[in-house]
Amino acid sequence: MRQTYKNIILIGFMGVGKGSVARVLARKMGVFAIDGDDLIESFANKKIKKIFEDDGEVEFRKIEKNLAKFLEKSVNGAVISTGGGFYKVKNLNKIGTVIYLKSNFDKIIERIKAAPNADKKLAKRPLLSDLSKAKALHKERDEAYAKKADLIINVENKTPQQVAAKIIKLLNRKHLKG
Repeated sequence: MRQTYKNIILIGFMGVGKGSVARVLARKMGVFAIDGDDLIESFANKKIKKIFEDDGEVEFRKIEKNLAKFLEKSVNGAVISTGGGFYKVKNLNKIGTVIYLKSNFDKIIERIKAAPNADKKLAKRPLLSDLSKAKALHKERDEAYAKKADLIINVENKTPQQVAAKIIKLLNRKHLKG
């Protein structure tokens, strides 16, 4: 029987705010926030962009798969923000409760461009260099994210604090239902 609360895993498209929401949510819950991309960079000792350039996507996905195994076996009671493609790992739902942070593509781009370090945020996401391709990828992934999710939260026009409060409310309701 699956535990009601092992970890909370935030999935969604790049730039949707998974890391920001994870930090606020973890603080409100008194647990640690773990950034999957940070762990991958630490493991590979290079930035994700560099992993893709030097080793290719196949190698990156292998590291991601190993990270998923590690999270399932070794992490309990954390809020985990993931990279945009992490939803594809086979054991995702064994790691914890999966929450899809949903937003339309244009709102994501608006959010990134409004950030004080917008240029840096765009530069670290090579897939956003071609917005028409990125928009097609967003459309393709939207349905897949929804299928993997235990909960879906629309984050458009909401602060990370509002999203975190909504997640806590929904998790409490889900917990009470059993």
